[in-house]
This record gives sequence, structure tokens and C-alpha cells, in this order.
Amino acid sequence: MKLTELRNRARRGWHTTTGALQNGLAAFGLLVLVFLAFDGGRFVPIHAAQAGGMAFGKMKADIPTVEVAVREEVQPDPRYRPLAGYLARKYRVASGATERLVGDAFAAARTTGVDPLLILAVMAVESSLNPIAESDFGAKGLMQVVPRFHPEKLASHGGEDAVLEPRVNILIGAQILDEYIRRSGGLEAGLQVYAGAPDDGEKAYARKVIAEMQRLKDVLARAPRSGTQA
Repeated sequence: MKLTELRNRARRGWHTTTGALQNGLAAFGLLVLVFLAFDGGRFVPIHAAQAGGMAFGKMKADIPTVEVAVREEVQPDPRYRPLAGYLARKYRVASGATERLVGDAFAAARTTGVDPLLILAVMAVESSLNPIAESDFGAKGLMQVVPRFHPEKLASHGGEDAVLEPRVNILIGAQILDEYIRRSGGLEAGLQVYAGAPDDGEKAYARKVIAEMQRLKDVLARAPRSGTQA
């Protein structure tokens, strides 16, 4: 066989081999994209699959984050804006977040029968509307609930970890406040028990909360009627 013909055959064989390899890799790549696009029978956009790499578990874990973001975009009730505006300015909290907290306070008031302005006043005094506030004593959240003292109330919400969820914290704090007021026979005495200072003859904590509650009443009194109903 001539040397020229041998070289031509070798060249054709090389092209055939590399072409097959390229086609095989292309097919493999397409198969990977198909698997990334369909996760457990649920379609996931290709760009999302690429962003998450090939770890399917990670993509699944990211889905609840999207759902939370959607819930947070729900517009708060405009009826709460006068109170929310005052609280947002005084305690330097974002107005949208404050409106949701005010809405949660009114929801807790409907459940417990406690005055919603009292609930908001306690939140303001206890935590300055900081949902992750925590004291050295172990009190946590907006209403500074101590989880180890109220495990039975937290149990129905998933346990102690739920204490930092604003809605849960506000509801449980309102329940505790209602119990203390009933047991103590009055608002001031109940507030002092809530603060852990029942023997304070000057009732400093109660006076502070009641003063903040009065300021909230004044805010509502100055607000347009359409913005005050709740």
C-alpha cells in the first residue's frame, strides 16, 4: 500500500472517530439538560436548573423561598396605615413590615379579646418592634415571650422555634397578657406581672405601656375615619 493512501485512510478514520465523540457528547449534554428541566415530574425552567447546578435537592430547597417571597408581596390592610405610620417613624421600622405587624396585632386581638392598642403598646415597650429581640433572661421576639415558661402554648405552633415568628409571638403574647390581667384583677396589675415586677409599687412598667397605648389612641383620633376602622 502506498504511503499517501495510508495517510488518507488514517485521516478519514480520525475524522470519523472525533465526529462520533462530538455527537456522543452533544447527546449526553442534551440528556443532562432534560433531566435538569424535569425534577420529579415537575418542570423547572432551564435557566433555574443551570443556576442551581446538578444538585436536585438544592433546587427543591429553593422552592419554599419563592413561596415566602410571594406571600410577603401581599399588600397590608390600608386601615392599619395610621398606626403603622406612627410606629414606623418612632421605632425606625420599614412601613410595610410595620403594617403587617399591626395587622397581626389586630388579628390576635380578635382571637383573645385583648385591646389591639394594648398589644401594640406592649410590643413597642418590650422590643421596639424588633421581631428577633432577645433578652439575657431568654425572652424572645416582639412580645418578649419566654419559651420555657409557655411550652404548651407554643406546642400547637410547632414548638419553641416558632416563638420568633411574628404572628405566633404576638398571638401568644396576647394570650399571656389576657391571662395575667384576668388573674390579677386589673390592667395595671396584669401588666406588672407580665413584666415580672408585680411588687413594684410605682407600677413603672404599666404606666409606660399605658402611656404608649394612649399615644396610639391619639393617632387614631387624628386619622381620617376611613383609615381607622379595624
